[in-house]
Amino acid sequence: MTSQNPTRLLAAEKTMISQLNALGAIKAAEKLARTGLPTRRVEAYHYTDLKALIKTVPQLAASAEPSGAPALDLADAFHLLMINGHPAKNMNPPAGLDVSLEAGSPLSERDDVLVLLNRSLVEQRLKLGFNGEIDQVILVDRRSLGNSAHCAGALEIELADGASACVVEVFSGTDEAHLGNQATRVTLGKGARLTHIVANLSAAAASHFHTIEYDIAAAANLRSLAVNSGSVLSRTQIFALFDGEDAHGDFSGLNLVDDGQHCDITLDVTHALANTSSSELYKSVARNRAKAVFQGRIVVAKKAQKTDAKMMAQGLMLSEGAQILCKPELEIFADDVQCGHGATCGELDAGHMFYLMSRGIGRSEAAAILIRAFIYELFDPIAEAEIKQALGNIVENWLDQQTGNKPQ
Repeated sequence: MTSQNPTRLLAAEKTMISQLNALGAIKAAEKLARTGLPTRRVEAYHYTDLKALIKTVPQLAASAEPSGAPALDLADAFHLLMINGHPAKNMNPPAGLDVSLEAGSPLSERDDVLVLLNRSLVEQRLKLGFNGEIDQVILVDRRSLGNSAHCAGALEIELADGASACVVEVFSGTDEAHLGNQATRVTLGKGARLTHIVANLSAAAASHFHTIEYDIAAAANLRSLAVNSGSVLSRTQIFALFDGEDAHGDFSGLNLVDDGQHCDITLDVTHALANTSSSELYKSVARNRAKAVFQGRIVVAKKAQKTDAKMMAQGLMLSEGAQILCKPELEIFADDVQCGHGATCGELDAGHMFYLMSRGIGRSEAAAILIRAFIYELFDPIAEAEIKQALGNIVENWLDQQTGNKPQ
């Protein structure tokens, strides 16, 4: 009998293993030593080869003193701060919201290296418990500060039956080569309603990984939006479970990438019980050797009759060197469902460009108008005007950075 060749570990993997051992996470260290970081041979990481992409791992982060304003301007929101994964206390929340600090990561155990690392590295998480209808937006400001550091943090959001809330998470940091492994777990009780928006505005040199879990009970309603424009390397992976009838979820996301960035959104939605519905719409805009990835899978279990699920991925490439990779999937085990998926990818429409330019609009501004029209569909369903304006500012800042580099 021949023995299996041992995994060849690179410097980044060895550093991660040392960090796990130092924290006493022996089993996690042993598992990482056996498997290494995932390569393109792992289906879920086929387009994001972490073994090749993660070159170095900085030291584990300590807490740091906050500085500056939030990266997302939401003046009317209730502001909670996390620095290098460590929650900063703010114990004066609005009525109906309980804020507490709990031990460990809230993520479920699953066969995924980012989940393994987060569960092993996070010592304390911030927990938000909603017990009623909260009108004020809750802003969770998650920053990576100081020198280059390996930051692991976790947030838990729990809505009681009938509760409603709007939570915005924004990731940002100093212009250092931080490595962030972040987690958010969301539990919606029966009839609960949540708008959950995540914006990755991390520094250009940073690597950012974020795992989001949704557990959606009967008659609950979720609106989820993920926006990525920061980080040289990022992966947002979303796992959603509908485990109650008559629940609905709208999932959407945007990758804005340029100048060699690699940005991956991976979505896995499971409809476990009957009479649930979901929509999935993810868009990418890429230029200048950037790579945007969307992988989406909808699983309809045998008991999930009358499921209605529609997934669409759309890409807009602004230069020849850009890449947009889309892989939507359906796995259906029920026979009475309405499900579909699709993907489109292309360039700015020449006819639309001609129409705008023939009316005296310059080429760069004409291109910007079309890019906005492509993107802003994602923001239309958001009821909160201040959030919609803040998201629009992300797009406008991204367009402004392209001055002189817009399509010619």
